[in-house]
Amino acid sequence: MSRAALSVLLAFVAAAVAQQDPPGSTPLAEKHFSYPDGIPYKVDTLTGIRGTQSGYNMCNSTTEGPESLCQTGFINHIDDWCVWAPPSGPTTIGDSEGDEVAWCTKPGRGTRIIPAGAITGVQFLRAKSYVEVLAFFDQTLLNMTPDDFGGELDPHGRDLRGNPMGGLIYSNGLPMSGSGDNNTFTQVIEWHNFIGANFSCFKACDPQDPDAPNYCYNRLDRVGISYVCPNQAQNNVFEVCDSDNQDFVGVYTSDGQTLTYTQPADDVPITMPYTARIPASSNCVTYQSTDLFPNLPTPTRAAASAGATPTGSGSGAGSPSRTGSAGSSPTGAKGSGSSSGGAAPTGGAATGGAAALHGSAFAAFAGLAGAVFFL
Repeated sequence: MSRAALSVLLAFVAAAVAQQDPPGSTPLAEKHFSYPDGIPYKVDTLTGIRGTQSGYNMCNSTTEGPESLCQTGFINHIDDWCVWAPPSGPTTIGDSEGDEVAWCTKPGRGTRIIPAGAITGVQFLRAKSYVEVLAFFDQTLLNMTPDDFGGELDPHGRDLRGNPMGGLIYSNGLPMSGSGDNNTFTQVIEWHNFIGANFSCFKACDPQDPDAPNYCYNRLDRVGISYVCPNQAQNNVFEVCDSDNQDFVGVYTSDGQTLTYTQPADDVPITMPYTARIPASSNCVTYQSTDLFPNLPTPTRAAASAGATPTGSGSGAGSPSRTGSAGSSPTGAKGSGSSSGGAAPTGGAATGGAAALHGSAFAAFAGLAGAVFFL
């Protein structure tokens, strides 16, 4: 597509957004709900250009299972976390980002449960300012196509409704906000989940840290995991580690100067001027997967496109890079805040199946419109 045609398309979509999305709507990242009693059925009540929130946030035993459309997830510990993935498929993150549902490792909160055999390695990091889950898995068991290099999901997006729309994240293990009570959950305001190429990074930044938006920065969606979540995770290893904070996402030092990388326009190839520093880790404790995930359900690759509707209140249970470090590269040209950059590395294949893929722009009108405005 030529630059002139792209400009016309952008103007058209911008006009559509202005006409259909009511001004003054509260951004998802500014909505706060106590868990579980303060959570409404849906946190996004807008009917805009992207339609309505496809799932719900009030989740309990009546919604749990393979058809759940719960969009309230958790990041607590190595055996207790979630990822965002499609409600039906096989499909790509880029085509389903607004509708992703929570796939979790623990029952009791009304979500889908990640099936047995899907998870092949996990590193859970506890840093001063955030907790982070780096996981290798078979993404086809989560309704993703096997060749999807994925992208970024976060509580922002161009229309500020988030991807998924209305998605909420909670934690009982945050470094500053944690109470030590496994049944007390704090809402995570700033988070991002890169998922694709059989690898996921889900970082939950502590809301008590004023730098949370810098550690969970969401505008490098085309750059990917090796810069947004620099890590030393290894496939077939299950471990919990203490970790130093990473550098602010996109901030680096060159010739004694502190610089900030800005992602270029969608039609400009990515050429990174720096290599992200991998934060040091310590006090690592390893586990066996059978001890962490003993009761996951039998996998089914075909999931229903419609889910259960909750009843009752929303009650719930209380160094150098190793070969497993996944990185980035776009499968499609997406704009800032987008969720369809990539989770695969910019160069070289990773153990989890990540490999470089330099993507092309979306050819279809709907795909390009979504790429520019809603991801």
